[in-house]
Amino acid sequence: MGIKSYNPYTPSRRHMTGSDFSEITKSTPEKSLTVSLKKNAGRNNQGKITVRHRGGGSRRKYRIIDFKRRKDGIPATVVSIEYDPNRTANIALISYVDGEKAYILAPEGLKVGQKVMNGADAEVRVGNCLPLELIPVGTMVHNIELHPGKGGQMVRSAGNGAQLMAKEGKYATLRLPSGEMRMVPIVCRASVGVVGNGDHNLINIGKAGRKRNMGIRPTVRGSVMNPNDHPHGGGEGKTGIGRPGPCTPWGKPALGLKTRKKNKPSNKLIVRRRDGKALSK
Repeated sequence: MGIKSYNPYTPSRRHMTGSDFSEITKSTPEKSLTVSLKKNAGRNNQGKITVRHRGGGSRRKYRIIDFKRRKDGIPATVVSIEYDPNRTANIALISYVDGEKAYILAPEGLKVGQKVMNGADAEVRVGNCLPLELIPVGTMVHNIELHPGKGGQMVRSAGNGAQLMAKEGKYATLRLPSGEMRMVPIVCRASVGVVGNGDHNLINIGKAGRKRNMGIRPTVRGSVMNPNDHPHGGGEGKTGIGRPGPCTPWGKPALGLKTRKKNKPSNKLIVRRRDGKALSK
């Protein structure tokens, strides 16, 4: 993928960039693998806003992605590479020899016409999915399961990849994109390669209207609000937040406070946190 810029015929266009979609080979999704999305605007079943700054946005269909990759031993051919409005990564439409079609995350280097396969018999090649116990140490992987059969949950966004560092007993050790070292059951599956569309993080949105098209509403700093709206508000002109540390609109500590539970069961599987510190057992 490449990044394209625009002629600056308005101030917002001057710094705006976007994808040139050079990898995309098909513009319309596979109808049988799409479902309609209901807009919730950040509201729960009571109609109360539980996630702020959501609403509006362009209409889009959800593409059903095969994160489990459980169709073993049957080769599939990559039919097309497609854009997915629901995620940062591109997706690939594959067709198995028995006629079934599925969407998978498109790793870097996957081409139309290439063969991919799932299961223990698959080669260690970009796009293939197999158990971690059969993948050589040092290989970059993505779409990693945390529980056998549940489907990939980790390392699914554009440009990300985890490195298989070691295999010992029932667990494999992975270095995640954040720098965290984590153990995963060795029977869990992962797809080989790095997720494609790696230039996604270089895109400059350029203007507020483009965020509105994504369904994201404006966010206002607490320090420019009134005291009755936010703990940081009030004061004449630009002023400090008036507290020992930043907090949420409801007075809870924010911006840097560790929120992970001390007794979380998965703590014992984390070898090293992303800040370089080992978790206390």
